[in-house]
Amino acid sequence: MIFYDYEVFRYDWIVVYMDTNGRKETVLHNDPDAQEKFYRDHRRDIWVGFNSRHYDQYILKAILCGFNSKEVNDYIIVKGEPGWKFSSLFRKFPLWNYDVMLNTDVGLKSFEGFMGNDIKETSVPFNIDRKLTDEEIAETVKYCRHDVEQTMQVFLKRTEEFNTMMYFIKHFGLSMDSISKTKPQLAAEILGGNRKGASFGDEFDFPILDCLELKKYKHIADWYANPDNHDYSKKQKKQIVAGVEHTFAWGGGHGARAKYSSSGVFLIIDVTAYYPSLQKKYHFGYRVMNHPENFEFIHDSNIEYKRKGDKKARQPFKIMDNAISGQMKQKSSALYDPMSNNSICINGQLLLLDLVEHIEPYCELIQNNTDGIIVKLKDYEHDFDILDDVVYEWEQRTGMKMDFDTFIGTIYQKDVNNYLLVDRQTGAVKAKGGYVMKLNDLSYDLPIINKALVDYMIKGISIERTVSECQDLREFQLISRISSKYTHILYGDTAIKEKCIRVFASRWGSDPGVRKVHAKSGKPAKIANSPEHCFIYNENVNGVAVPSRLDKEWYIKLAKKRLAGFGVVQ
Repeated sequence: MIFYDYEVFRYDWIVVYMDTNGRKETVLHNDPDAQEKFYRDHRRDIWVGFNSRHYDQYILKAILCGFNSKEVNDYIIVKGEPGWKFSSLFRKFPLWNYDVMLNTDVGLKSFEGFMGNDIKETSVPFNIDRKLTDEEIAETVKYCRHDVEQTMQVFLKRTEEFNTMMYFIKHFGLSMDSISKTKPQLAAEILGGNRKGASFGDEFDFPILDCLELKKYKHIADWYANPDNHDYSKKQKKQIVAGVEHTFAWGGGHGARAKYSSSGVFLIIDVTAYYPSLQKKYHFGYRVMNHPENFEFIHDSNIEYKRKGDKKARQPFKIMDNAISGQMKQKSSALYDPMSNNSICINGQLLLLDLVEHIEPYCELIQNNTDGIIVKLKDYEHDFDILDDVVYEWEQRTGMKMDFDTFIGTIYQKDVNNYLLVDRQTGAVKAKGGYVMKLNDLSYDLPIINKALVDYMIKGISIERTVSECQDLREFQLISRISSKYTHILYGDTAIKEKCIRVFASRWGSDPGVRKVHAKSGKPAKIANSPEHCFIYNENVNGVAVPSRLDKEWYIKLAKKRLAGFGVVQ
């Protein structure tokens, strides 16, 4: 594998390569002959970068074609055009390029910050209008090397993504060129996406499944069938379902008791791989697949390994299974089929509504979301068997399968996407949402707040104790990165060069706050969640102890505010 990163200036380009096979680093600067030789020597290696699918591979190809790398850089960065459109000559230089970056990522610097690493920007401006000096070249190489090393760290924390790609490339005998695709693109290739979807013209001609048995809430299904509502900007008025306010729109339906906490016996009832299961059972989207049998193999394997409890074997199938149905609403996808996508989304939410209607007399609905519900049983001994029979009948009627989890304990729920359930007998915990989920090195923002909330909910430990006893500065970090809508960050009235910063609340009243400056209006706005008084620490923060400057009271107040969102007021 070759990990790589390019830095491009008006009169200079620099690339750092790290060859994991040969354990060797190569640095090139304005040397097209050496660049061509390196490409020829390693063209059968996998090249790994961060955002390399959209940027770095085209800088490489521009150099190999003899183009001005700065022109290609500006074509992609300034004009916002896809690199492949710059020249058809790029096709002369195939590359097995694997991009560590996923569609939901916000940038490598954010990951560097989450991992506690150095996120300082180079002092060499990229718009410099002359050749770089030796000192500037040395600093740029150091900066570029750092980004390559960070890319390697992100790759190692996401090996399951790469392993998924490699598994299916090998299993289906595909060319290694497929490693350059996104997972949705690879899924379309495996399933034989035929790009017929745009020609059907039946986007709103979706069926309402015959197995649906709605009475009390039939008017919700009727709304979707009404042609007057066939507009994605429309949604139904708020509906009260089983005593819970619900939202029903074209993207799905959901409802939850807000700011809710309670103790008792709870059931989490989830449909197993819901959307893919609907797709297989009713052949939604099959008309844009030349090889639907490959979809069924992926989906069936996902279910099989889930039932066996083999998480390692299941992982590639689970990832790929979930990557398929969403493609039917993407016009660029060979699996584009909006009618089938509507069929899955609408029938999916209506079938769950059907289930809620039938179990409503025997339980209290806590929440209803995309692929499952949470209920509280009033009388476990009496009601569980009845509810189990109702769910079984629903399974037989719809062809779906349910997973049951029982919790005898307490639930804390902010909204449909943020809750924590703890079983007081077994210690089992089910958590969902950014405020209570278990953080990892690629998502480590305000971790002390998550820990304080979870410690209180699970162990009864006070917010004050969790925050005051923590002496690891990284646990208090807030990583903020501005988008292209903003030109720069202000620390007080001082502009700083970094677009990604690590912020900590400060006890010093002389420390200012941080704001972002809008590119069009030029007006500054407060950075979300940032304290009024803060200090910035963009160096490596791992192992750094909490200084007296840190305002722990600010974190205590924020944690209590978030806890109140879960129905708990201290």
